[in-house]
Amino acid sequence: MVDMPPCCRYNPRMDILTLLGIAVALAMDAFAVALGTGMNLATLTGRHLFRLGFHFGLFQALMPVIGWLAGLTVQQRIAAWDHWIAFGLLAFVGGHMLWEARAEAHEEKSANDPTRGLSLVLLSVATSIDALAVGFSLSMLGVSIWTPALVIGLVAGVLTVVGMLLGRKVGDRWGPRVEIVGGLVLIGIGVKILVEHLTGG
Repeated sequence: MVDMPPCCRYNPRMDILTLLGIAVALAMDAFAVALGTGMNLATLTGRHLFRLGFHFGLFQALMPVIGWLAGLTVQQRIAAWDHWIAFGLLAFVGGHMLWEARAEAHEEKSANDPTRGLSLVLLSVATSIDALAVGFSLSMLGVSIWTPALVIGLVAGVLTVVGMLLGRKVGDRWGPRVEIVGGLVLIGIGVKILVEHLTGG
């Protein structure tokens, strides 16, 4: 039986808590947008929940796969720096999320239904673009993307639905706060990866 290369095996160092932490952190944008959508829609139906939850989850699952495949093309050339790259990307994404929360990027209100048409596609891309960098980071660490992509997509879909339901009960003030939590979690995971590689843990 031919042994699979490291880039195609699931790395045991990616424990389930770390994976869930990444998934939840990446879903904070989707959750925040879902909160606003739930508050702004005149009526909230099962179709709204399905459309937004399905598309946000799908894009969150696809984006890290795209980033991971891109990372495989350069992995061999930068293996000595992979942990620094992973740390830098996660710290950048986390910092970007903190900056967006500070700027209150989710304040817009629209009379249109954001769970339809072009608005749905644009929101799906915008809330999942950070997952590209995470997928690239995982390829640098030799972690197979398939299990993380599935978990990331499922968590995003579930939290999107939860966010829309909660949006009927909470105010706009919670949107920036959940994004702050997501940014801090990503930065923390980046630090954890760097420390483990530098100390041989």
